Amino acid sequence: MKKKLKAVWSFFLRFGLSAIPLAWLFSRIDYKDTLVAVKEADKGCLVGAFLVFFITCGLVLWRWIILLRALGLKFKRLSSTRWFFIGQFCNLFLPTSVGGDVIKALGLANETGFKPKVFISIVLDRLTGFVGIVLVAFISFFFGRKIIGDSSVIVSIVTMAIVSLTLAVVLFSRRIYSWACGAFSFWPRLKEGLKNLHHDIILMRGKHREFLATIVISMFSQVILAYDFYLVAHGMHQKIAFVYFIIFSPLVCVVTSLPSIGGFGVREVAWVFFLSKVGVHQNIALALSLLNGAFMILVGLIGGVWYVASFSSGRIQYYQTGTQSKPRNT
Repeated sequence: MKKKLKAVWSFFLRFGLSAIPLAWLFSRIDYKDTLVAVKEADKGCLVGAFLVFFITCGLVLWRWIILLRALGLKFKRLSSTRWFFIGQFCNLFLPTSVGGDVIKALGLANETGFKPKVFISIVLDRLTGFVGIVLVAFISFFFGRKIIGDSSVIVSIVTMAIVSLTLAVVLFSRRIYSWACGAFSFWPRLKEGLKNLHHDIILMRGKHREFLATIVISMFSQVILAYDFYLVAHGMHQKIAFVYFIIFSPLVCVVTSLPSIGGFGVREVAWVFFLSKVGVHQNIALALSLLNGAFMILVGLIGGVWYVASFSSGRIQYYQTGTQSKPRNT
């Protein structure tokens, strides 16, 4: 009973963290203008933007596969692809935009039997993705600093750089990692599990080529994602410089890691906040974010359909043994 009550409260908390920012935005703007901007958007540009968004997902999947192979994990590419898209589906209703990572990790781990390595691949995937975000943000801000000239942007980028550097040092330093695990002394089983995970992290030492490849893919995916937003803006007949999207898109990606349902709400607030700094009307910024949220839902539905279809391979069949029938999983 307590678990059910906790789950209900957890859902309403996440729902509130998405609904409240959206309600606040709609209270400040004329939502009718936002709907008009969406309806009048060029459908051809939106289709192109969705294809670009889908390519971004493919790049992120490729990055994960490289890390899985670097860790020496034996797996089927189809399985990793399936669980990747299922994770995208779960992102639609799990807390933050990374909630689906847990689902795809558990799914692939159950199939391969190598739970620690799969979970480490997720951690490293997020780390290399974060490094790519920081690098793109730094480079783009260097070229566009005169255009924006806002200290809050560079503060955000520097903060991301410090966080990513700290995570890298903690993960790859045995001494610091062991010291950090000491914070979980009150939970000995978890502490021991975290220490054991470090043995698999060490496997990545010397894999410079793989690390470089994943970081390059992360950077490229960020540029492609920025182009997706640029196409949506172009489809809404807005002349917004591409450099703005290259600078702001990485920052918004980080913001969507905050507690919410699939990043909705916090993502919209972030886009309205950043684009308003370069003169973009709030209605347009909100419409742009909602349209890209629709792309995320479409990709998630692919994972949802795949997940439901995969039930057929795990259905329960019955066979006769004398006069009794017993179920067995196939």
